[in-house]
Amino acid sequence: MAVFLRKLFRIGKLPSALRAEVEAEGVLFMSEYVAVTRRFRGTVPGLRSGGSIASYVGSLVLTNERVLGTLSTVPKLAGRTIDQRWDAPQTGSVKAELSETGLTLDVDVSAVDPRCSGELSLHYKEDIPRDVLARLPRTSLAFDASPEFVFRAVGVPYHP
Repeated sequence: MAVFLRKLFRIGKLPSALRAEVEAEGVLFMSEYVAVTRRFRGTVPGLRSGGSIASYVGSLVLTNERVLGTLSTVPKLAGRTIDQRWDAPQTGSVKAELSETGLTLDVDVSAVDPRCSGELSLHYKEDIPRDVLARLPRTSLAFDASPEFVFRAVGVPYHP
C-alpha cells in the first residue's frame, strides 16, 4: 500500500493511548507508517506455505525503558509484535535485532506452538540512526510469544 494511502487512512499510526505511554518513558526514536515485511515458510494448523511474503505497516518506538513494535491493518487499531523492556530476561522463542536498517524479529515457531513448524520473520524497514543505536542498552533481545502471535502473523484464525 502506498505511503500516501497509509497516512490518509492513518493505518500504521501509533494509537493515542500507546503514544501517551511511550512519551512518558522518554522516546529515543519513534517512527510511524513503517513498512513491515512478513516472511513465512512452514506449517500452522490451517496453513502450509512453501514460502510467502506479505507487506504490512506499523510503528516502531524505542524508549528509555523498552522496544515497542506494532502492526496495523485498520485505522486506530494496532497489534503489538514486540513490547520488551530492556531490563527483562533475554530468553525466549523470538529473537529481535535492532540495526541501521530497522528491527528484525525471527520466530522459532515450533518453540511457540508444537503444532507449528518452519520459519517466521518480521522486518520493520526503518533507518535507525547510529547515534540512537549507540544509546540503546542493547541491540539484541529475546522474548516469548503466544501461539496466537504466530497465527495472527501468518493470517490464520487462532484456535487453542
